[in-house]
Order: sequence, then C-alpha cells, then structure tokens
Amino acid sequence: MNDWALITGASAGIGRELAGLFASDHFNLAVVARNKNRLEQIAEEFRARHGVLVKVLAKDLADAAAPREIFEALRDTPVSVLVNNAGFGWQDAFAEGELPRWLDMMHVNMDAVAELTHRFVPPMLARRAGRILNVASTAAFQPGPFTTIYFATKAFVYSFSCALAEELAGTGITVTAFCPGATRTEFHERAGMQPSLRHWFSMDADKVARIGYRGLMRGKRIVIPGLLNKITSALAKAAPTRLTARAVRKINER
Repeated sequence: MNDWALITGASAGIGRELAGLFASDHFNLAVVARNKNRLEQIAEEFRARHGVLVKVLAKDLADAAAPREIFEALRDTPVSVLVNNAGFGWQDAFAEGELPRWLDMMHVNMDAVAELTHRFVPPMLARRAGRILNVASTAAFQPGPFTTIYFATKAFVYSFSCALAEELAGTGITVTAFCPGATRTEFHERAGMQPSLRHWFSMDADKVARIGYRGLMRGKRIVIPGLLNKITSALAKAAPTRLTARAVRKINER
C-alpha cells in the first residue's frame, strides 16, 4: 500500500469527501488546506478508520511559494494521484470588488493548479502511471457577470485539463476535468453569494465526490455530475455567449 493521493482543499466539502474515498480504497493521503486543525482531525480519523498514512500540509495556495513548498515536502513521496480541488469564489461587481481578492482567486484557482500539475507530472511520466483530477465547474461553460473572475478561472481549468489530457495520451497518465454544479458545501456562503434558484437543485457533496472519483478511476476526460448539470452545460455551450452571459447576470445581480 504505497499509493499516495495529494488532495488540495481537503478540509471540507468535495475535497474532504474525495479524501475519504481515497482512504477507503487504501490510498495514503497528503492533504492540503489552510486550516491545520481541520486537517489534523481528518488525518486522525482516516488513520484510525482506514489504517492509511496521512501527511498534513497547512498551506495557503494564494501564496506563490506554496506549490513549490508542497512539492519539496513530498519530493520523496510517490504521488500517483493529484487532485487539484482547492478553489474559492466571490460574488461582486468586478470594478467594485477588491483587487487583492481577485488576484488571490486567480492564484488559487489557476496558478496553483498549473504549477502543482507541472511539478508532479514529471515523476508520473518517469513511472508511466498517474491520475490527475482538476476540479473545474459547470461555471466553465459560460461567462459569469458579477462572478466574473470565478467563472473565468474555471474556464481556464476546464480548457487546461482537456488540452493536457490529449498531450498526455498514451503516457499512462490520465487527466480528468471535473465539473460539478451547485453543491451543498460552505462554498456559496463563503463566496458571499445570495440564495437563488440554483440552490434548490444543488447536490450533496458526498454524491458529487463519488461521481468524480469513479470518473477519475475510469480515466474519463470530462465528468459532469447530475443529469440537470449535463443538460444545462450542453445548452450553455450551444447557446450564444451574449445570451448565456445575460442569463447568469439575472441570477447574480443584486
């Protein structure tokens, strides 16, 4: 049992549920989040319940040094699965929002995803085996007025993942773009998002995580959990951009 899964944003929500799924399949874990106390609690629980090894890395991925520090801490750890799950959003008019928040969002949602992937792929290539799960969102498929930066970062994650999956075809490494819709987690409250119609159709985090986990293990390139999310994503991709932007504006504008 020497398979290791590195999971960012593992302290809550989909990330925590994914960590539990890996642990139940006897993967050792390297868990990353800002909240060290939560990570330590998770580590203690999974060690006791599943008998796995757990390394705790309390890091803020908004810090440009964090991805390098994570890689250095795990240089001698054979990470066979990388889960880039950490991310956050915020609902506000772009011009009125705080620039540091937008920049932090871009660092966490995009820069850290790209850098961690770039650092951990070469060892996977050397072993000719590995799996990468990049958590995008159904937000990737249309512009998001009043959640402008969040939607744009998820479009990056989706495009990056699909392109990298093709680059790495035949190497033994799979890349999965995971695109959940509204999910019952702390995300919307922390993002300052007002309750809307999407909350009535949100999915439980454990169900979403199971679907993503199965898709990753099957080597699927794109996973969209839930029939409604599949339908709305297909419609968003087919509809004119101006129309989808206007629809999202009506949902988000306060």
